[in-house]
Amino acid sequence: MKIVKVKGNSTVEIENIKSYEVEQHEILVQMQACGICGSDVEKVFGKYGQPSMRLGHEPAGIIKYVGSSVKNFNIGDRVFTHHHVACYSNDCHECNHGNETMCKKYYESNLEPCGLADEYIVPAWNWEHGGVLKIPDDMSFEEAAMIEPLACCIRSWNKFNHHKGDSAAILGVGPTGIMHVMLAKFFEFRKVFCLDLNDFRLDFAKKFQIITIRSDNPDALEQIKSETDDQGVDVVIVATGSLKALQDAVNFVRKGGIIVMFGVPSKGAMIDLDMSVIYSKEITIVTTYAASDFDTRDALEKISNKKINVKQLITHKYHLHECQKAFEHAKSGQNAMKIIISS
Repeated sequence: MKIVKVKGNSTVEIENIKSYEVEQHEILVQMQACGICGSDVEKVFGKYGQPSMRLGHEPAGIIKYVGSSVKNFNIGDRVFTHHHVACYSNDCHECNHGNETMCKKYYESNLEPCGLADEYIVPAWNWEHGGVLKIPDDMSFEEAAMIEPLACCIRSWNKFNHHKGDSAAILGVGPTGIMHVMLAKFFEFRKVFCLDLNDFRLDFAKKFQIITIRSDNPDALEQIKSETDDQGVDVVIVATGSLKALQDAVNFVRKGGIIVMFGVPSKGAMIDLDMSVIYSKEITIVTTYAASDFDTRDALEKISNKKINVKQLITHKYHLHECQKAFEHAKSGQNAMKIIISS
């Protein structure tokens, strides 16, 4: 079994390990496609703020083996697999309050050894609790690998009230930033601004009929206000780990508006905010982490029914043995949006 692991000093490499013995209650999946996301890049090159250093939580593949106790899944099934699944028990405070990704069991349920491997094991807990979704024949594995990141975006949109005709600013237009643009269009937002320092990504965003602004443009605030009756936008989605973007968001959002912290900050990241501004403008700051299987099912439906076209975001594909090159490319973002690794 081949697995991609962090080796320190901004390095990943393939490690050959002994194949796992599949138990009677487990599923073995042969990975066909797995996306690299911002949290993966942060684990390799930054200071990731969460305990897990497993790489690859956007995998899709073909079931290679099913244990004798497995129900409703068969060898040859094409599937997306969610890396974490909550408990949804009646006595779980987090699940009963819509905070499934804070559930203790959510963190304990993992693919083995991880999603960025040539094959991986899905434990009983995951498939029994909705963590394995069959994908339609006309959906590519690359598209299926986009279910999880889209689900994370969908989860964040479910955390705040929004209305047709609202306005939004997306700070950071990497792959998930563009997914937020797509969702803003899906929800019929009237005006969407995209800010980034990557000119390729800003040009890419223009195809969605939005307004692009370089993040270092000193007139960014003036431009946003001029396009919003001097009010600012209803929603700012910070789709980057840069805390400078969070400071900008406070200026860009209108009174009574919402700021969504979507990007992954580095561990120990600190920020100075004038809380009197947050208070006097009645700004709501929403944080959002990962996705539940409710969100993945929603994402699968939106992709399969062509409501959200994720295929256009995939710009580069690498094989598993090219993992270092793939991660360096994802970090630089040079002429790239979504990068997919295949086995």
